[in-house]
Amino acid sequence: MSAAVRLIRNSELAQTVEYAYASVVDAPMRSIWVAGACPLDADGKTVAVGDYAGQTHQVMRNLVTALAGAGASLADVVKTTVYVASADQADLGAAWSVYREYMGDHDVPSTLLGVAVLGYNHQLVEVEAVAVLGAS
Repeated sequence: MSAAVRLIRNSELAQTVEYAYASVVDAPMRSIWVAGACPLDADGKTVAVGDYAGQTHQVMRNLVTALAGAGASLADVVKTTVYVASADQADLGAAWSVYREYMGDHDVPSTLLGVAVLGYNHQLVEVEAVAVLGAS
């Protein structure tokens, strides 16, 4: 975990969730807002058509790359939103499972939700993130 990010777990809330309930960052910090990472390859084509887990792997690789371009890593993330184009909780679970693999022990506050459709042809998963770095 980044020294700039402190994850908050509240003992009065359910302890069965796979994420912290809040995160705290003391100012001054450099903030990074990452556009939703999509399951696109370097040529802009959607990968793993029809495969929630396969698309989530590509999404997370792209998120790591976008963060690195801003000088950050997954350890600097303070909040994510995971969008899954499905009304089936099993599909959301498949995406969440892969997302959790990448996030490891850095279980930041996150929202997981099913949506009707995402922006690219055959896109099933998208993850957006907010990250912070210590002041430079």
